Amino acid sequence: MRVNHVLDGPAEGEVVVLSGSIGSDLGMWEPQVEPLTSRGFRVVRYDHRGHGGTPVPPEPCSLAELGGDVVELLDELGVERAHVVGLSLGGMTGLWLAAHRPDRVRSLVACCTSARLGTPDMWRQRAHTARTEGMAAIADGSVRRWFTPGWLAAHPERARAYRRMTASVPPEGYAACCAAIGSMDLRPDLPAITAPTLVVAGADDPATPPAEHGRPLADAIPGARFEVVADAAHLGTVEQPERFCALILDHLTGGERDRHD
Repeated sequence: MRVNHVLDGPAEGEVVVLSGSIGSDLGMWEPQVEPLTSRGFRVVRYDHRGHGGTPVPPEPCSLAELGGDVVELLDELGVERAHVVGLSLGGMTGLWLAAHRPDRVRSLVACCTSARLGTPDMWRQRAHTARTEGMAAIADGSVRRWFTPGWLAAHPERARAYRRMTASVPPEGYAACCAAIGSMDLRPDLPAITAPTLVVAGADDPATPPAEHGRPLADAIPGARFEVVADAAHLGTVEQPERFCALILDHLTGGERDRHD
């Protein structure tokens, strides 16, 4: 699987991989690019299987396969270790990498995500809807989960753009990633994570509420830090970019200071 990706920032900078949500493409990370590159980081954004410019897989995929795609991308780029910042499915991918390929993860930021989300039946139904009703039906629900009502009312044009982002995902690509989430249970893996980890939740996230998902995640990862961002739903990196960027940069640069102490 050749993963579509974009590089930004100085070639000599420490690499930060940005991994997005199901139903998005690498454009969701636009608010984070300049703050990271201006601090000297080399930013790698990529599309999950069947999303954006990455081909649709021939069959449903697993989280291990999505994590393996990142490892192969790092190999292609000649990168031994990277900071991994992921949101939702991207956060799950980051957690898998930190647990199963710790040699490739310098630090981890897991945003608006979970170690176990919903049931296999729920995700099978979501995939069925995508295949039978089309991605427009999925996009309407996604946007309502991704953003608070206040943000949607204040930014109608941007909301429509994000709806188009999801509606443009091929149904089989979306369904393939639904299978990865539905079959996932990372809870037994969390205590093995050794990378410095920051878990960030959106206070108003209906998909992964902080008390049900973010807090248990942080509690299970040794030494993990937990932060909740106010006035943010599931795509908190878009709704509250300044706050998320500040937390991400503090974690990445703080981890560097700790390694030199």
